[in-house]
Amino acid sequence: MSELASIATRDFRGKWIDYIHALQDSICDALEKEDGKAKFIEDEWQRAEGNGGGGRTRVISNGVIFEKGGVNTSVVYGNVTDTMRRALKLEGDKWFACGLSLVLHPQNPYVPTVHANWRYFELYDAEKNVIDRWFGGGADLTPYYLFEEDARHFHQVWKDTLDLYGNDLYPLYKKNCDEYFVNAHRSKETRGIGGVFYDHLRPSERMDAEALLGFQQANGNAFLHAYLPIVSKRKDHSFGIKETEWQEIRRGRYVEFNLLHDRGTVFGLKTNGRTESILMSLPPRARWVYDHRPEAGSEEEKLLQVCLQPVNWI
Repeated sequence: MSELASIATRDFRGKWIDYIHALQDSICDALEKEDGKAKFIEDEWQRAEGNGGGGRTRVISNGVIFEKGGVNTSVVYGNVTDTMRRALKLEGDKWFACGLSLVLHPQNPYVPTVHANWRYFELYDAEKNVIDRWFGGGADLTPYYLFEEDARHFHQVWKDTLDLYGNDLYPLYKKNCDEYFVNAHRSKETRGIGGVFYDHLRPSERMDAEALLGFQQANGNAFLHAYLPIVSKRKDHSFGIKETEWQEIRRGRYVEFNLLHDRGTVFGLKTNGRTESILMSLPPRARWVYDHRPEAGSEEEKLLQVCLQPVNWI
């Protein structure tokens, strides 16, 4: 790689790194304000075992609204191992990854769990030339009780954001999300009501690297608009033991997906990532009930039905 190309690559990475740290700050500040009680604690860490980089893990717990959640950033790099080649289908000598990932598990079963991440990846040959690079990301909503207006709002925010870059993107990325966040071992039951998901967005004639960077920033900036109005609307909804037990059963499905199917979890564990940060996404409480079936016609069954057949919310 020429010196000028190397500088340009570092500068580009630097823009993304600065952005995800600023986004982490703004999201955490907004969530603390909404909760009104709990504060994020920060754990700054460095990778061990000869791997490079580190991250800032921020965790919130036992709040008025948020029972557990995390908003994490990481800037990590290392050698492509044989395990990575086999498990992740990567070819190259070294890799770099940088992104923000968040999961929020509310106390109230009427407030949905949410997940989002936005990431950037580079792959290098033995001479440190960039041989591949791409962006990925998305956001999805996991309600325990279905409010169709909330589902429409969540999807509309992402559609409005993506439409600025092409009217074909929202339908494609919604479909990706519906197909990805699925517990295939449970009759293709989705984790929630979806959202958008995309991966391997490489510079192209349609969007060069700078345009893709702006695209990622637009999606990151949309998160609070997509989620916080739903939290504000549902946070004071009364609930009891029945609703909490259903929440825990559905959280069990969330755990199953993250541990069995999630590529981000696999990547983190296969690259000797920080286990505490990787498993931050798991809820503090979950429940497994043998062959549980919601009562016919109940609100619980209503939720399950939309998880068995994806819905076009817009």
